[in-house]
Amino acid sequence: MTNRPRGGAAALPAQIRVLLVAAFLIAVGFGLVSPVLPAYARTFDVGVAAASVVVSAFAFFRLVFAPAGGALVQRLGERPVYLAGLLVVAASSLATAFAQTYVQLLVLRGLGGIGSTMFTVSAMALLVRLAPPHMRGRVSSSYASAFLIGGMLGPVLGGALAGLGLRVPFVMYAVALVAAAALVGVRLREARLRPADAGSQQPPMRLREALAHRTYVAALGSGFANGWCNFGVRVAVLPQLAVAVHDDTWVAGVALALAAAGTAATLQVSGRLADSVGRRPLVVVGLLVTALSLGPLGLSSSLAVLLALSVLSGVGAGLVNPGQQASVADVVGSGRSGGTVLSTFQMSQDTGAILGPVLVGLVADQAGFGWAFATTAVVSVLAIPLWLAAPETRPVPAAGT
Repeated sequence: MTNRPRGGAAALPAQIRVLLVAAFLIAVGFGLVSPVLPAYARTFDVGVAAASVVVSAFAFFRLVFAPAGGALVQRLGERPVYLAGLLVVAASSLATAFAQTYVQLLVLRGLGGIGSTMFTVSAMALLVRLAPPHMRGRVSSSYASAFLIGGMLGPVLGGALAGLGLRVPFVMYAVALVAAAALVGVRLREARLRPADAGSQQPPMRLREALAHRTYVAALGSGFANGWCNFGVRVAVLPQLAVAVHDDTWVAGVALALAAAGTAATLQVSGRLADSVGRRPLVVVGLLVTALSLGPLGLSSSLAVLLALSVLSGVGAGLVNPGQQASVADVVGSGRSGGTVLSTFQMSQDTGAILGPVLVGLVADQAGFGWAFATTAVVSVLAIPLWLAAPETRPVPAAGT
């Protein structure tokens, strides 16, 4: 029998809870610098475009280094790469705080993307290793919630710290990352991530093997769509729509906050549903909700409609994430290493997040916001057939668990 608290749901393993705390610290730290980075870049006498490049450099290095990050996980193991990644970003952030020129700022901030890929891919691999198969959806939603809550708190603290100087948040980001590394280094020191008998270790899952699984291919499609819609367009283009239509910057902030609230509220139940109902239904419904919420946004002139659709888009993201990540974990399995498989999935999301705002922005410039958000809806809808053709991977719990 599985040990259960009085509430009825089995408690998350202690090692998973350590990763959740670390994720919260990392997200708070990232949030500390996100609101001040463009302003910090402008202090080097550059324009808006050059300041934006500094923001994009981090994501670009993440994308480029992802294959190497996956290979490192397979060669060195999950925990060492996770810790090294955190320390690389900490060093990058601390050095960024003392940059003397724009070029130094660009390079140092960009190098942090390498460390970010290292700990992101290895964190996914750690969750695959440590999460019980029947809890993968719940673990994925809990991990995403930890990041989301930290990401909401971080910018508030970062804005307050900026009053002490624009360099201070970067120093505190480094401190948060070192604290997360120390926590994981100590508390997961005894974590057994490989079989005790080295001879029983299964060979790493190759990308070609994963690509033969229709569920993994579907996860790549929904990962790209999710990155495009929720990490890209919603973050970069939705605020511009809000300001253009309602001519007030506070509307943009409220729209993003409500979308985040919608995601946070949905994650509280979507992980459990992914474990009980199945991964595929959650992802399909999430993609459909995303399309139905973001598609009409470009045509909405009512503030109430804009805010309601923003909340609904957050619900869509909260439905997609746990199901697709749990499916990838199911495909890899807890008995194998899959660094390259996991990094390729991460690349699909990063690629969507990078391309989405650029291409949708071009559509908005040429044809208006209506067509821009309609295009975004189409991207989400195109991922649905992949999931309809994919087999369900949710493990069936053994009797008595």
